[in-house]
Amino acid sequence: MVVNTRYLSAVCDFEIRTSMSFHDTGLSIAILLAVVKTLILLVGSVITFFAYKAYRRTRQRALGLLAVGFGLVTLGLVLAGLLYELLGVSLMMGILLESLLMFAGFLIIAHSLYVT
Repeated sequence: MVVNTRYLSAVCDFEIRTSMSFHDTGLSIAILLAVVKTLILLVGSVITFFAYKAYRRTRQRALGLLAVGFGLVTLGLVLAGLLYELLGVSLMMGILLESLLMFAGFLIIAHSLYVT
């Protein structure tokens, strides 16, 4: 049986490059996720700030609720990763807490839009 060493070498080289690029891709996705979560935190904080500022100016209850709702949604979107990375909470528990905060925030936003 004749083995083509050039083919075998190419296959082994492909497997090595594939496994290395997979690891690099995972790292790239983690970095992109951190960047996107940071942007969400910044934009959500700005929206919350402007809603609160409008509430302070007008003293309308709906705007105050809107500010609280956006604050909870923003906090919820960032919370799972922070709990997992900094406090060692399991990822599933972090996602559950994140989802509960987002749910509460959306309920408050919906209520603020309903209140006259």
